[in-house]
Amino acid sequence: MLDLKLLQKEPETVAAALKARNSKISMDEFLEMDKRRRAALAEVESLKNRRNTESAEVARRKKAGEDASDLVAELGRLSDRIKSLDAEAEAIKEEVHQWMLSVPNIPDASVPVGRDESENAEVHRWGEQPKFSFPVREHWELGAALGGLDFERAGKLAGSRFSVSRGAIACLERALHNFYLDTQTREFGHTEIMPPFMVNRASMQGTGQLPKFEEDLFKLQGWDHYLIPTAEVPLTNLHAGEVLDEADLPILYTAGTPCFRSEAGSYGKDTRGLIRQHQFIKVEMVHFAHPSRSWEQLETMRRCAEMLLERLELPYRAITLCTGDMGFGSAKTYDLEVWLPGQNTYREISSCSNCTDFQARRANIRFRPAGGGKPEFVHTLNGSGLPTGRSLVAVMENYQQEDGSIRVPDVLQPYMGGLKVITRA
Repeated sequence: MLDLKLLQKEPETVAAALKARNSKISMDEFLEMDKRRRAALAEVESLKNRRNTESAEVARRKKAGEDASDLVAELGRLSDRIKSLDAEAEAIKEEVHQWMLSVPNIPDASVPVGRDESENAEVHRWGEQPKFSFPVREHWELGAALGGLDFERAGKLAGSRFSVSRGAIACLERALHNFYLDTQTREFGHTEIMPPFMVNRASMQGTGQLPKFEEDLFKLQGWDHYLIPTAEVPLTNLHAGEVLDEADLPILYTAGTPCFRSEAGSYGKDTRGLIRQHQFIKVEMVHFAHPSRSWEQLETMRRCAEMLLERLELPYRAITLCTGDMGFGSAKTYDLEVWLPGQNTYREISSCSNCTDFQARRANIRFRPAGGGKPEFVHTLNGSGLPTGRSLVAVMENYQQEDGSIRVPDVLQPYMGGLKVITRA
């Protein structure tokens, strides 16, 4: 959520940011609501002053033994009008609040202005794309041939966009998950959290999933709770409504959880395989940072994700998302895209975003300056570190061999009992 004072004092700044984001939200709507609210408050203040003056006159008349019935009646009408205006101002305040919940974050000045993903800016590439002397297979072909991926039985259990992993492929996915968590906690300084996999409406609103993206969520029938689309939601809201100590910043959390997404609007996209599923496992990073250090934390977070891909020896590229492709709550986002030989292209595997004080304002997460003074909003950051499903795709396709077997990356072999090659059991 943006600062109300920014909206009131610099509407042209926000309007320019909305235009850069290709947003259809108009600042004129806010300015009209704010004008009505100010008018109601001004009239209330005027009427209250008048009521005080007339109350004093009623007291004077009564003390002097004079008739004050006309003023008493007028005071009653004034009180009714003040009560009505107070209710009107409160209703407008709620209108403004709901409008503000729909407004995206302002992009940082370093973010390239663009319409869509075609105008994202590549930062760098790492690794050599593997060369194959045989026809390259996609991961679902490899998985089916090895007996390790079963989409047919998953469809019987739950429908489309679900999968069943089996045997060594299931073990490979678990190895990725454990490797990520071990590295995040033992080397990168994150504290591991095991949060609830369902959260309340306030938590979804705090990180920006509600109200804008409700159709993308799975809501529990009869509950005002939702299955988490990412561990970003519970991790960020761990400190909702709290005032942290500046000395404790930055706070670094990680969690490996199931993620649940309806994939609304993705009809016809990635209908085969593991790329776009309703349920998947992902290791998430969330940082709480001092405003003066959050951009440094963004680079640190990105580097954490990159190092995981490098240790797996998976080629990737890093890009900065343009204004038209950024997430709702982000001020700047880096995407890491891993090379998939089966698709002959790079596909997103991690997004690392600095949300500045946007989420903290919604969830009321502040810190107390060490030197004293008024508490300030922290900056929150989130990033994938990494999803196991898309990582599994990347490993299977990059490490495939001519006979359909899959070599196990060196760094994962200890997690798989020393297994070096996955073959059909």
